[in-house]
Amino acid sequence: MTWKTCFKKMIRFSDKGVLLAFLAAMLLSPGAWALSLDEARAAGLVGEMSTGYVGVVKSQAGVEALVSTVNQQRRQRYEEVARENGTSVQAVEALAGQKLLEKAGAGQWIKPSEQSSWIRK
Repeated sequence: MTWKTCFKKMIRFSDKGVLLAFLAAMLLSPGAWALSLDEARAAGLVGEMSTGYVGVVKSQAGVEALVSTVNQQRRQRYEEVARENGTSVQAVEALAGQKLLEKAGAGQWIKPSEQSSWIRK
């Protein structure tokens, strides 16, 4: 059954109030309007850190969750790379951090060291 068929049956068999509540919930759900990493970078909400991870520059709804997800994925990848190359995760994080800072585009936020403040590149 396609989503169109399912939707048509919902409209036909459901109470209109229930349908409106369902549609409102879908439109207002956080996942429906979730930011991508590129969108968050472009909006100045997140930046790259020397640690190889993304950090929150300006807090806004959904930004912390995005940062957490991206950083978990990066950590998993760094662990894989470290294992494959017989090196430490810390060495992979440091190299990735250096490359990500270099790769950051003009106007993006970066944090060159753990002790530094955010700066616009």
